Amino acid sequence: MSARYDFASDNTAPATPEAIEALVAHNTGYASGYGTDTVTARAADLVRELLDADAEVRFVASGTAANAISLAALCRPFEAVAAHEHAHVCTDETGAPGFFGQGLGLTRLPGASGKIDGAALAEAFAAPDVSYRQPAAALSLTNATEYGTVYSAQQLAALTAPAKAKGYGVHLDGARLANAAAAGFDLKAIKTLDVDILVVGGTKAGMPPTEAVVIFDRALARRFDARLKQAGQLPSKGRFYAAPFIGMLQDGALLRHAAHANAMARRLADQTPFSVRHPVEANGVFVEMDEPTLKRLHASGWFAYRFLDGSVRFMCSWATTAEAVDGVCDALKSIR
Repeated sequence: MSARYDFASDNTAPATPEAIEALVAHNTGYASGYGTDTVTARAADLVRELLDADAEVRFVASGTAANAISLAALCRPFEAVAAHEHAHVCTDETGAPGFFGQGLGLTRLPGASGKIDGAALAEAFAAPDVSYRQPAAALSLTNATEYGTVYSAQQLAALTAPAKAKGYGVHLDGARLANAAAAGFDLKAIKTLDVDILVVGGTKAGMPPTEAVVIFDRALARRFDARLKQAGQLPSKGRFYAAPFIGMLQDGALLRHAAHANAMARRLADQTPFSVRHPVEANGVFVEMDEPTLKRLHASGWFAYRFLDGSVRFMCSWATTAEAVDGVCDALKSIR
C-alpha cells in the first residue's frame, strides 16, 4: 500500500491552477534577467498592494533562503536573533541563518503553542553584553506559528515594540501568512509593527517553489541583490519565481485557498477522536498520539509526522478535500 501524504505537509500538495496558469501565461517571448523584467515588477506591485505598503520586494526559491538571507541582513556575525525555540529558523534550516550570516547566533525562547513568551523575550533583551556571548540584535517572529496558532496585530506589537526600543531589527516569517490572514490577521497592519523584513510564503500557499522577501526598511535594500546573487538566490529567469504571485494575487486566490485549508483543518479537528493539543486557528491540527498508534496510522495508508513537541501533526492545504479529511478521520477512529 502506497502512503497518502495529503496531511504530511502543505508542501506535499500540487500547485494551484492559478499559479500554474500564470507561469504558462508569462512563458512567452523574451524578458530581461535577474528580476529586472516586467513580470517581476507586476508581481512586486501586487505584493505591495496586498500589504498596502511601500516596500522593496524580491523573489527567491525557498523559505529557508528567504529567512536566512533576511536575518543575515539584520545581524552581524557576532550577534544573535531571538526566536521561538520551535521556529523554523531554529529547528528546520540546518544552520542556514548562521551560514548566510557568517556565524550569527539564535537565542531560543519558550512560549505556548509557538508564540514567544513576552517575559522570556524581556529577559533575553535585558541580558548584559559580554564578550563571550552573542548578544541579541534582532527578533524573528512567525505568523501563523509552527503550531498553527495566529498572532493578532496587538500580540505582535507587544513583542516588536521592545525590540525596536532597543534598536533591534525585526523579521517576520510568513511561510503561512496567507493562512494567518484567512484566520483574521490584518495583513495591512504589518506596516505599523516596525517589521524590517517580511517573508510572504508562496510554496505552502499553493505555488511552485517561490517566496517573496518584502523589505520595509529600504536602507536594507542597498546591495540586497548582491547578497542574493552571492547566496545563489538571484535567478537569471526571475520572472518564473514572480509569475505565480501574479496568478495568486490578482483575483484573491491566495486568501481564498488559504481559507479553504483552514476550514479543512477545522473539519479534521472536529472529527478526530484524539485530543487536540493546540488551538486550531490556521491549517494545522496537532493531536496526542503514542508511537504504536502512529505506526498503525501509517500502516493504514496515511502519513503524518510526529512534531517537535511530541504531538502528531496533520497539515491541510489548498488541495485538501472534505473526502480526504473524512477518510483520514475514519482511519483515526479505526486505529484508536
